[in-house]
Amino acid sequence: MKPQDIRNIAIIAHVDHGKTTLVDAMLKQSRIFRENQQVAERVMDSNDLERERGITILSKNTAITYNGVKINIVDTPGHADFGGEVERVMNMVDGVLLLVDSVEGPMPQTKFVLRHALQRGHKVIVVVNKIDRPNARPDYVVNTTFDLFVDLGASEEQADFPVIYTSALTGVSGLEPDQMTDNLVPLFDSILETLPAPQVEQEGPLQLQATLMGYDDYKGKIVIGRLNSGTIQKNQNVLRIDREGNQHSLKVAQVFTHQGLQRVEVEKAVAGDIVALTGLGDVGIGDTITDPENPQPLPPIKVEEPTLRVTFGVNTSPFAGREGDFVTSRKLRERLYIEAEKDVALKVTDTESPDTFLVAGRGELHLGILIENMRREGYEFEVSKPEVILKKIEDKWHEPVENVEVEVSNEHQGAVVELLGKRKGQMQDMEILDDGSIRYRYLVPTRGLIGFRQQFLTATRGEGIMNTLFAGYQPHTGEIHTRDHGSLVAWEPGEATTYGLHAAQERGELFIGPGTEVYEGMVVGQHIREGDLDVNVCKKKQLTNFRAAGSDEALRLEPPRNLSLDDALEYLADDELLEITPKDFRIRKRILPKNQRRRHAKQAGRVKQ
Repeated sequence: MKPQDIRNIAIIAHVDHGKTTLVDAMLKQSRIFRENQQVAERVMDSNDLERERGITILSKNTAITYNGVKINIVDTPGHADFGGEVERVMNMVDGVLLLVDSVEGPMPQTKFVLRHALQRGHKVIVVVNKIDRPNARPDYVVNTTFDLFVDLGASEEQADFPVIYTSALTGVSGLEPDQMTDNLVPLFDSILETLPAPQVEQEGPLQLQATLMGYDDYKGKIVIGRLNSGTIQKNQNVLRIDREGNQHSLKVAQVFTHQGLQRVEVEKAVAGDIVALTGLGDVGIGDTITDPENPQPLPPIKVEEPTLRVTFGVNTSPFAGREGDFVTSRKLRERLYIEAEKDVALKVTDTESPDTFLVAGRGELHLGILIENMRREGYEFEVSKPEVILKKIEDKWHEPVENVEVEVSNEHQGAVVELLGKRKGQMQDMEILDDGSIRYRYLVPTRGLIGFRQQFLTATRGEGIMNTLFAGYQPHTGEIHTRDHGSLVAWEPGEATTYGLHAAQERGELFIGPGTEVYEGMVVGQHIREGDLDVNVCKKKQLTNFRAAGSDEALRLEPPRNLSLDDALEYLADDELLEITPKDFRIRKRILPKNQRRRHAKQAGRVKQ
């Protein structure tokens, strides 16, 4: 295959604008699947968590052939927390499809991913998706997208983008909203005409950058990247140059290219194609695979720095070691550093304690997905409340801030404005939408957004929509009071009883039901007031021989609040930890014994005074 017969494209968009569904339609129409083959929805979302949450977390490759041209497609995440995946994929492609919802138009994450594509000089095809929605407004969407290109400093050539209208779900497309064809041919034709073939040197020395990582139980680590120069073949001797400039001699075991959802083994691959290599051992993201005779390293992949961090530690609760397969600090450290190799937006560092590690990421969801994956793999550990990473600029502390975009109905706007005001949010813009709801744009310290999502959903009765995007660093804004409640804390170990829980529920909202095993210092609910309250949920009713009318009526308990892992991570206070096991997660106090907690609080109060 010649480089001019290849197109490498990435599909980028805001979360839930239909990237993965469009890839599904492209695969089906290129006859990748048999006529009678059962194909799951969002076939590219192969990870269990991706299917459960309905979002793309990891970038994935596929390839189709149209009119003799091979189109390598990279499906990218749409959520801001996984922006690191998008940033490095831009090194691997030559053009992008920018999906924009026909009603919502460009959203915060659209701006983030488009900025990186334009900085790399990529040409863009704008795809206005979901054109069959009842309130579709394609002209408005195209105009606002053009304004966004101008704001981001696009060149004249980039701003003169073609527009394709699609409904990915039904697999139709067209050059005009009212002239749709029942296939994606207009989109395929536009890709071949508009997006360039890779500009590579087929006769030059071997040059490839490790951009994505895969793993196979039999083949080991799989390195994925675009071949920038030269050719690569099976059993070829190569040189790996890591980020520090160190050189390592290696031999390629196997070479794969992509066809549909499969990796196809080939003897040889040419410059311009996206390939997967095995047998290269301990390769890291950003390393260069090059010719030993003429080594030419590529510049390392740069991604934006993390903004949040948590501590991961060995589980120290009374229930430690009961449910997990991997419970030691050695196993925990090993797993975290493997993740840092695959995800360049994640940073892992050792601390003074051999049992505790600092893990920094892009946001609560980024860290929450890592925690959930490790839990499912059998790891048992504890994590702290997320905290922001401060920077010292010109002898002053600066903190990360985010652009927050919220859509709320008229009746809930007062509560939301008050919540954002308490968290030092600065209103930037306000827009009344066609359906009567209001869209606010705020600049809010990242610190103020920790634990905000749950309060926002409560204030809007689950109807509000919120999007955030990292905006940079600003001078520290002082103390932010975000928690107006304490915790209900169990004061003795045992099994929770209906009698004990009935007495405790009058003081707040419970997280557990009868029969749950608890230990001293475990958080069993949310107190209705500030400050923690110790409760005895294991208390049993004293039985006597006397009976009185009505005294033995069944005690009624309110259903406990079922916290998800993300909710529990948001709930944490500074003096609390989240105990994670494969079967459960529990919120607990750092200091478990009640007397020691009180003594510590008194000492902290004296120091503060």
